[in-house]
Amino acid sequence: MEAPLATSTKEKRRSVIRFLSSEAVKPNEIHGRRKLQYGDACLSLQQVYEWTGKFMNGISSVTDCPRPGQAHPVVTPEGIAAVEAIVKENGRVTVNEIARSADHTEK
Repeated sequence: MEAPLATSTKEKRRSVIRFLSSEAVKPNEIHGRRKLQYGDACLSLQQVYEWTGKFMNGISSVTDCPRPGQAHPVVTPEGIAAVEAIVKENGRVTVNEIARSADHTEK
């Protein structure tokens, strides 16, 4: 029995779908073959259909696209120092108060 490939990345797993779909392998068969190799770490049949559809419609990237509304955290030494100063000044300050004061300093 072959060992499952549970340590591979999602990009590598999607690459398998891309390769097999380029050879006109049906999503059901792709899912079955992947289930043998990846075991419980396998994508669902629905996800295999979605990725096969993307690849058949010309999408070639196997990475996730950035989604609108996702937070882009920016941590800088200056920001850390500013928050530390606010907390030292008032130990009972709330997160919302810190956020409001940060909004005022950026503008």
